[in-house]
Amino acid sequence: MNISDKNITTLLESRNEQALKLLSEKYGGLCSSISYNVLGNRSDSEEVTNDTYMKVWNTIPPEKPRSLCAYVAKIVRNLSLDKLRYNNRSKRCGETDALLSELEECIPATDNTEKSAENNELKSVLNAFLAQLDERTRKIFVLRYFACYSIADISERLAITETNTTSILNRTRTKLRKYLSDKDVYIQKGE
Repeated sequence: MNISDKNITTLLESRNEQALKLLSEKYGGLCSSISYNVLGNRSDSEEVTNDTYMKVWNTIPPEKPRSLCAYVAKIVRNLSLDKLRYNNRSKRCGETDALLSELEECIPATDNTEKSAENNELKSVLNAFLAQLDERTRKIFVLRYFACYSIADISERLAITETNTTSILNRTRTKLRKYLSDKDVYIQKGE
């Protein structure tokens, strides 16, 4: 049975628990994949996936996402990163830290709620940057920095070499730094 996002959202808004079952059927694989890519642990990934369903349940309404898929993906990614931080308070996770440090020079880490306006501006600028990339480059960038795929996984998925993937990511980060500079988005390192 293929149910539309609109129907799932309507069920969520009417507080019908069937929405959780349908959400799990439609987006369970996506949630598990994103979460596992961040955490590298099946048990934690399952926990975060279930937490994602509950967060969607608790936020719709009042939220009315334009894209349920993007909304769910954003929630599972953020919850996964929160879980990773919790799990690794004193011990760092190599692969995820590596990909986050790749972007460190372009995009600041901001946990301060006072910076929410700056974060919204940065989000708009990043979306505009991604929109001007060709489809393959955008896909590589999003798989790496949003879905937390490894270089090897991206290369296999897109049938290109790891060297090519790394090169595309390096060039894209350089373009991003220039784009942010041209838009007068200044990045402060080390707060």
